[in-house]
Amino acid sequence: MNVITNNNLKCTISLAVLQDVVDPEIGLNVVDLGLIYQVDFDEAEKIIFVSMTLTTQFCPMGESIVNAVEQALLKAFADYNVIVNLTFNPQWTSERISEEGQEFLNR
Repeated sequence: MNVITNNNLKCTISLAVLQDVVDPEIGLNVVDLGLIYQVDFDEAEKIIFVSMTLTTQFCPMGESIVNAVEQALLKAFADYNVIVNLTFNPQWTSERISEEGQEFLNR
């Protein structure tokens, strides 16, 4: 899992928080699923920019997952605003699943 960031420490905190956001259909968190592509911090404006994807463009829980990502980050970084950019480029593949995630899914 390669997440792009401009602040390694805050990204590490973000990813730890986002491990509590679970895709309800799969039962695995968004980090281990490899749905998070980028987490950047604008310190001057106090904004967190997240670029993420879903396992499919037609994910029925997509809006709920995106909202959960936003809320989790707002809870951890109360003085920031969060902007989530949902992208399907590159398209998600199961190769993005972490080792821990693959063990969880018995792959």
